[in-house]
Amino acid sequence: MQKLVLASNSGDKVREFQALLAPFHFHVVPQGELGIPSTEEPHHTFVENALAKARHASAASGLPALADDSGICAHALDGVPGVYSARYAGLDGDSAANNQKLIAALQGKTDRGAHYVCALVMVNSANDPEPLIVQTRWYGQIIDAAKGSHGFGYDPHFLLPELGITAAELGPSEKNLISHRGQALRELIAKIQSRAEYA
Repeated sequence: MQKLVLASNSGDKVREFQALLAPFHFHVVPQGELGIPSTEEPHHTFVENALAKARHASAASGLPALADDSGICAHALDGVPGVYSARYAGLDGDSAANNQKLIAALQGKTDRGAHYVCALVMVNSANDPEPLIVQTRWYGQIIDAAKGSHGFGYDPHFLLPELGITAAELGPSEKNLISHRGQALRELIAKIQSRAEYA
């Protein structure tokens, strides 16, 4: 098992990554267990923030690191909340307030389309000149009434029209098959395997 530092202190994300990476023989250690504090996320793109977090975690631990920056982009709001999704309502991680603000911002809008974005970055070292980078989207629609008890963040309000349910109505294993994070991890694993073939 290869030890990999996850540049996140979110328990929800840690559980998702551990479940998704275990079959590929990665032992995911959240940075908090190593006493590594969160770093700033000052950038305007998901990729730049993920890269900054991965380099920070690797520098502090001396280990390979994986970071994601993810969020939801509402089409009628020109991509808002975007990189500010976790702190859209001001307080980081307050999902109820974030959802309320997004629903309020979409009142009167005919386009309720939105997509989740996940940017994943893996570095072998803090100064890795060739970080592995993937970015994926998961499309849906924002609905006013929350449905479902699984997931986190905007999941209860993120309707998947082709399934007729929200992301929060999917079980964890079902979500991992189709979510933005699940898609991104499969792409990342493919890149890792491809690079290993030519190493």
